[in-house]
Amino acid sequence: MSLILLIEQVLNGLQFGVMLFLMAAGLTLVFGVMGLINLAHGSLYMVGAFACAAVATATGSFWLGLAASLAAAAAAGALVEIVVIRRLYDRDHLDQVLATFALILVFSEATRWAFGSFPLYLNVPPSLSGAVTLPGGIEYPAYRLAIIVVGFAVAAGLFALIAKTRLGIQIRAGEADREMIGALGVDIARLYTIVFALGAGLAGLAGALVGTIQSVQVGMGEPVLILAFVVIVIGGIGSIKGALIGALLVGLTDTLGRFLLPIVFATFMDASSATSVGSALASMAIYVLMAGVLVARPSGLYGVRA
Repeated sequence: MSLILLIEQVLNGLQFGVMLFLMAAGLTLVFGVMGLINLAHGSLYMVGAFACAAVATATGSFWLGLAASLAAAAAAGALVEIVVIRRLYDRDHLDQVLATFALILVFSEATRWAFGSFPLYLNVPPSLSGAVTLPGGIEYPAYRLAIIVVGFAVAAGLFALIAKTRLGIQIRAGEADREMIGALGVDIARLYTIVFALGAGLAGLAGALVGTIQSVQVGMGEPVLILAFVVIVIGGIGSIKGALIGALLVGLTDTLGRFLLPIVFATFMDASSATSVGSALASMAIYVLMAGVLVARPSGLYGVRA
C-alpha cells in the first residue's frame, strides 16, 4: 500500500463526506427549526439530479443544469411545505413519518412518469474533466476535487448565514423558542418555507453533483437519506457544525474502511473473500461509530437538543 494511494482514498472520503453534508445540512435545519421528521428529503435530492440531467441534456450545459437543480429542488421543497408539511407541525412524529413516506411514493412515481424507468447519465463538464496534480505528485480527478471545494464553500456560506444575517438570527431563535419569535412579529410560516426551500435546494445540489459520478435514477435518494440521518445523529440535531463534522467522519470511515479492511483480511484469506468481508465490515463501521458517539454524548457531538 503506497502513501499516494492512501491520500487519494482520504480525498475520496472527503468528497463523499461533503456530499453527505449537503444532504444532512438541510435535514438538520428542518428538524432543528421545525421539529419535523422529513423522510422525503431524499426525494428532493432525486429531483435535483433529474432536473440537472434533463436541462444539461437539453442545453448541452452542465452549469445550466446545476442552476436548474437548485431551482427545481427549492421550488419543490417550498411547494411541499406549503401544501403538505404546513399541516403537520402540530401533529406527532408518527403522522409526520407517514405523510413524508407517502411523499416519497408520490415523487418516485411522478419522476418515473416524467422520465421513465431507465437511468439518465450526466457528463463531467469539459472544464473539470481530467486530473489535477496535487503536491507530492498525486493525480486526482478535477471534478471530485471541485465537489470538495464546493462542499466546504457551502459550509462556510451556511455558517455565515446562520451567524451573521437577520435570517440566521431568526433561524437560531426558531430553534430555541418558536412561540416567542412569533410573538415578536416574525412571520413563522414564511420562515419555515424559506428554511424548507433552503434545505431542499442543498439536497438538490448534492444530487446534481453526484449525478456525474453515478447514474441518475428513481429511488437514488433513499440510501443517501439513511446516511444523512446517521450524520445528524452523530453531529447533533440542529447543528450545522455537527452536520459537517459528522459527514466528514462518516465519509472517511466508510471510504477508508472499504480500502483498508480488505487489505488487512487479505493477509489470512483469499483476495475475493477479503474484499467481501472487508466491505461488509466497512458498511457496519459507520453504525458502530454512531453507537459509540451516542454512548458518550446522547445528543450528538454538537447537539443543541437533548
